Amino acid sequence: MIILIVIAVLVVLVFWIIGVYNRMVKLRNQRQTAFADIDVQLKQRHDLIPQLVEVVKGYAKHERELLTQITEARSAAMGATTIDEKIAAESKLSGALQGLKVQVEAYPDLKANQNFLQLQEELSDIENKLAAARRYFNAATTEYNNAIEVFPANVIAGSFGFHRETLFDLGTERTELNKPPKISF
Repeated sequence: MIILIVIAVLVVLVFWIIGVYNRMVKLRNQRQTAFADIDVQLKQRHDLIPQLVEVVKGYAKHERELLTQITEARSAAMGATTIDEKIAAESKLSGALQGLKVQVEAYPDLKANQNFLQLQEELSDIENKLAAARRYFNAATTEYNNAIEVFPANVIAGSFGFHRETLFDLGTERTELNKPPKISF
């Protein structure tokens, strides 16, 4: 009788471990799928940037340094292979694009150019979709991190090599957002 109870407890324990492991795998895969959604938006943004740079070049001859930074940041973002590398590269690219938005304000003719306005609208649309995809990715990452960090699942997670993953945050943009706006007349 005791042997049957021990066997029953072991069977329940094995099924529990299998269930916890399968949940962690599903959450990890959900996170990777969420990042794939981000990748789609990033590809669209990467394809749009050269067109935007070309339109701006015609108006902003002396802004070559900024345009070079954007081009280099785009190349680095496209060359990133891991999720963490892509997060870092995309944060740098977003910062460079913010600089472009500020520089454009100095060119009223450019702001009225139809091609530029259309590209700017497309970029804005992509940025909005990207923000939504990042929110979903961060929610999936948080759910995954919570699942592998709570006791007793963390024991199983550690045994099977699951580890905490990083969120897609604003990076350097966060420091810019925390600064008060500069107003000059």
